[in-house]
Amino acid sequence: MNFNSTVKGSALEGFYPAGWDFDKIDACIDAPETITERQSFWNDGFTPIQCNDLGEFETYMGHEIAMQIKLAKEKGEKVAFILPVGPMGMYKWVVYFLKEWKISCEHVYTFNMDEWSDSEGNTLSPDNTGAFQYAMEQALFNPLGELTIPKDQRNFATKENLPTYPEKIAALKAEGVKLVLVYGIGRMCHIAFWEPQFAGEYESEAEWKKQPYRIAAKIHPLTVEQNAFTSFKSRTTLVPCRANTIGPGLFLQADYAIGGADGTLGRGMQWQGMSLWMTLRHGPTPWITSSYIPTLAGRLFFLKDLAGPLVAECN
Repeated sequence: MNFNSTVKGSALEGFYPAGWDFDKIDACIDAPETITERQSFWNDGFTPIQCNDLGEFETYMGHEIAMQIKLAKEKGEKVAFILPVGPMGMYKWVVYFLKEWKISCEHVYTFNMDEWSDSEGNTLSPDNTGAFQYAMEQALFNPLGELTIPKDQRNFATKENLPTYPEKIAALKAEGVKLVLVYGIGRMCHIAFWEPQFAGEYESEAEWKKQPYRIAAKIHPLTVEQNAFTSFKSRTTLVPCRANTIGPGLFLQADYAIGGADGTLGRGMQWQGMSLWMTLRHGPTPWITSSYIPTLAGRLFFLKDLAGPLVAECN
């Protein structure tokens, strides 16, 4: 007795994205020691890296981001980043390494991938503690001090500025600037807030791949709940139901991608293991946004516990 044998006629029938084949999803999950085995659809330059604990995870991921900034500086080149708010712990290590190396970020351009919004795309005030702009300023931009990214080179996903992302990123790439995607993986396998149910709105994969952004995107109910317990201390009533977000038309342009999966909760509980396995094993489909991640060159850091074994344990 499991999900598939009991879903028919239940309150969950029709709740998940139409393109989710739960038999195929369940078949993605294997023995923990096999999680990094290369798959046929992976980019030759894609590597998942297992971390033993959160400290190791945050340090490794922070070092990877800082190294991209350092390498560009040494080459006398600009570098552009698409940045998430979640995960966040790596940013303190980005600050640490750049300060240790005395690397100024005047050559860095940043594009925050999303922001909470209302139905018209209006976003939270930058001084609201729930705003992604506030989070970035506290975690990265302000702590860098005089080494920080210039303010006019930082971009946030407001309804006025998000539509300028495609042109700005195109101009940078036309100069030969490397675009680095930094990302987390949602419970619903979203990248940014590009949710899996959006796939049903497009006639083809090619059309889906062209979409650069969405204003006031309707986020999935499970994404609301994910954020309720990861960012809002369980208080669902504080979580907006919409967000401004980049789409595959931008994040799939990345020349290099740095990902993080740190979704453990303690006492053996976690929320991200299935999403990680789906990302690594399912194969690309617009119905699972993160399934395209392994097709990009880069590194995906993940906590060892997420590999499983993903079996029942009553906590």
